Amino acid sequence: MKGLEIFSLEGKVGYITGAGQGIGKELAKAIAAAGAKIAVIDINEETAQTVTAEIRESGGEAIAIHTDVTDEAACVAMVKTLTDQYGRLDFGINNAGGGNELPVLEMSKEDFMKVIDLNIAGVFLPSKAAAAYMKDHGGGSIVNTASMSSYIVNTPQTITAYNTSKAGCRHLTKSCAVEWAKYGIRVNSVSPGYMMTELTKRISHMHPLWLPLIPLGRIGDPKELVGAFVYLISEASAYATGTDILVDGGYTCL
Repeated sequence: MKGLEIFSLEGKVGYITGAGQGIGKELAKAIAAAGAKIAVIDINEETAQTVTAEIRESGGEAIAIHTDVTDEAACVAMVKTLTDQYGRLDFGINNAGGGNELPVLEMSKEDFMKVIDLNIAGVFLPSKAAAAYMKDHGGGSIVNTASMSSYIVNTPQTITAYNTSKAGCRHLTKSCAVEWAKYGIRVNSVSPGYMMTELTKRISHMHPLWLPLIPLGRIGDPKELVGAFVYLISEASAYATGTDILVDGGYTCL
C-alpha cells in the first residue's frame, strides 16, 4: 500500500458494540461510510436497527445483532452470525459500557459488580469470541473503548466503579495484546475524554465544572474519535498493539 491507502477500510468487516447510541453510533456510521461492512451490536434491538437503517440509507452495508455483551454464549453467537453473513471478521470494537455515580460508602457489591461486569467482562467476552475466529483466519484488530478515567479520578462526580473498570479495561487490552500477538491479532484501546453524547447533554449542569479543566476549552464531539479508531483498525497501525490513544482535549495533562 502507498500513501493514505494504508488507512483504507474498504472491504473490511467488523462489529461495534454499544453502537445503538452515543460514541458507538458515530463510529458505526463513519466506519461504514469509509467502506467497511458493519455489525451494529447493542442490547437495545430498536436502536441497533435504527442505526443500521441509517447506514443503509446512506449507501453503507450493515446488519443489526441484538447482543448482551456480558453473556458469553451471546457473544459467540454474535461472531457466528456476523461471519456467516459476511464470511470474514477483520476487526472488533468493544465500545459498550456504563457506570454509576454512587459514593463508595453507599455502593453495594451488586452496584459495583454491575459496572465491572459491563465494562470489563463486556469487553473480555466479545474480544474472546472475536479472537477465537481471528486466530484461525489470519489475525485481525480489536479495539476497546477505555476512558481518560482509566488514568485519573474525575471530580466532582463520584464514579469509583467506572474509574476502576476502565483501568481494568485498559490493562485487559495490554494483556490480550501480549497473548494474541503470535496469532496476528492486535489489541489496542482508545481513551476518550468528555464527549458530547446524549448522556453528556442531559447533565449540562456539570459542564461549567469540567470546562476549566480542559485545556482545549470545550467538550469533544464523538466524531473527533473516529480518526483514532480508524487508525487502529486499519493497516496504518500494523505495528501498534497493546497501546492506548488518549483523546481528551488535554484533560489528563493537568
